[in-house]
Amino acid sequence: MEDSEPAGLVDAVTEFGRHLRGERDVSPHTLRAYQGDLRDLCGYAARVGVTTPGGLDVGLLRAWLAHQHASGRSRATLARRTAAVRAFTAHLHRRGILARDPGPLLGTPKRHRDLPVVLAQDEAARLLDRIDADGPVGLRDRAVLEVLYGTGVRVGELCGLDIDDIDLGRGTVRVMGKGGKERTVPVGEPAAEAVRDWLRAGRPELATGRSGPALFLGARGGRLHPTSARRIVHARIAEVGEVPDLGPHGLRHSAATHLLEGGADLRSVQEILGHASLQSTQIYTHVSPERLRQVHRQAHPRGAE
Repeated sequence: MEDSEPAGLVDAVTEFGRHLRGERDVSPHTLRAYQGDLRDLCGYAARVGVTTPGGLDVGLLRAWLAHQHASGRSRATLARRTAAVRAFTAHLHRRGILARDPGPLLGTPKRHRDLPVVLAQDEAARLLDRIDADGPVGLRDRAVLEVLYGTGVRVGELCGLDIDDIDLGRGTVRVMGKGGKERTVPVGEPAAEAVRDWLRAGRPELATGRSGPALFLGARGGRLHPTSARRIVHARIAEVGEVPDLGPHGLRHSAATHLLEGGADLRSVQEILGHASLQSTQIYTHVSPERLRQVHRQAHPRGAE
């Protein structure tokens, strides 16, 4: 941390990090991002002569965010930094360090959301039907793609699965999501069959003493890493050809979109994806105009032609 940063604010940020880690159980990624954002605030505060947490007021915070905007920060970054400082000032207010919390007075920059690239349903079928599943690696790769698309799980959730997490008889998988929240996700028969083949003829070939209970294994027998899973998806798509290149998150987008196009309600998709809010589900998914017109015709009293 730079010497120019005010020690009082630095200490407060460090204490806030301990609070987030120990009491709020935030993810390591969120913790790193928030601490980086608040260190930037510390540096800006030092340059304008604020040396203690008690000097944080709405004018300084707005000036800092305006400086971020002028420096070319994206709207997504500005939104996250606003969220970080709001959480920080609320914490300081609860501890009595700030008499008033300036955080609620800050505006929230609207994040620009491009629609994600997704596969058409026939493209998804072509990709999964053409995967070369010869040998243990081929069986693993087919199971990885089938589970990613068939369940819509995040790549980190997929790599965290243990053998006992998947119930092939019931067609469900137990997933540990963000914030340690557990959910049960349905598994379709194609994905279940691919996992059965992997467990029967693939995993035993790669398993070593360091494999533990991990469902999916890397080439050396350890638990499959998300980076390796991303490489697998890109490589298998490249082999098939005539399918848009996307990663595991694109398969997640595709799964959600195809569920909605097939008639699933948004809240059910929210539960499957493990989103805390319905707004996140709406961002992750987009429904074809044809599906929207069909729903309108069926549901709206003036929708029939």
